[in-house]
Amino acid sequence: MQFLLYISRFMIPFLILYIVGYGLLAKVPVYDSFVRGAKEGLETVVRLVPTLIGLMVATGVLRASGFLDFVGSLIGSFLGGDLFPAPLVPLTILRMFSSSAATGLLLDLFKEHGPDSRIGMIASLMMCCTETIFYTMSVYFMTAQIKKTRHTLLGALIASFAGIAVSVALAGMM
Repeated sequence: MQFLLYISRFMIPFLILYIVGYGLLAKVPVYDSFVRGAKEGLETVVRLVPTLIGLMVATGVLRASGFLDFVGSLIGSFLGGDLFPAPLVPLTILRMFSSSAATGLLLDLFKEHGPDSRIGMIASLMMCCTETIFYTMSVYFMTAQIKKTRHTLLGALIASFAGIAVSVALAGMM
């Protein structure tokens, strides 16, 4: 174990030294390439910030207004508490938009129901088996300047609902 810790301390500096050394051997202007890449990275961040702020504000408003709880109680009563517990509906909706907001909601569920409860198990598995669909699509498509997403949203929703179904099934086995 100590050997792995020793190697891990030197892995990043070695990787940086290797990249710089390879660039120098290939006669690439390493510093200029680094500065150009950093500039492009900052331009990407500037293009993404409005989208990220919009998503964060929207999830904050949905959560603070009580809308998620309202929708959760409606959908939860429709599904019945045995198949899919009503407290998980807001987490399911919020997870599609924001991972950090969903994590906050997950912690609230843990405090209320406990991490080892059925709700806690399903929620934990759900966080691992689903993706922040709208965040990911907005960031990647905006960065790549893609206007037509074609079947991406439908595929992502199908994959997320499959992940939710598997989470419920796996939590039932535990």
